[in-house]
Amino acid sequence: MTDLSLPPMLEDLRRTHGVRDMDFEMYEAFEHPDETAWWYRLWTGNEEAAGGGFRFFGMEGAGGYTGLWLVREGRPLTEQPVVFLGSEGDLAVMASDVGAFLWLVAQGYGPWEVMGWSDEPCAPDPDVLEVARRHAPDGRRAPEEILRRAREEFPDFQGYIDAQCR
Repeated sequence: MTDLSLPPMLEDLRRTHGVRDMDFEMYEAFEHPDETAWWYRLWTGNEEAAGGGFRFFGMEGAGGYTGLWLVREGRPLTEQPVVFLGSEGDLAVMASDVGAFLWLVAQGYGPWEVMGWSDEPCAPDPDVLEVARRHAPDGRRAPEEILRRAREEFPDFQGYIDAQCR
């Protein structure tokens, strides 16, 4: 049986997650791999794509998924990059790891803000700021810096996805 429990960093975010006006809902656990495979096959149009390289933990209102891209072999879940796969094919590497993602969300940046679909970020949430301080005390950076670092470290995300689409 696959352990679908969220790591403590994400579980704490889920419990406190009430970022005002942010269009992002966290799941109580990682999505089951069978559900991920079903969605990923539809999303890519590829019946052979299993989506096993992802562990999704949230969704925005239009149906886009946020989760971990399991690209750092042998590393813990919290050290994997956080990505967004939008319902219309939009893609983004949101953060290099879960700690950076906490700081992004704490500063009002969810999938909509990262994709530029929102005119401005949501107001910082003091509860989420506390989660970020507790779990990633040395990780505070401006959202633009978090996004830049993630995109520079993982420039091949688009190519990875494109190779699986039909």
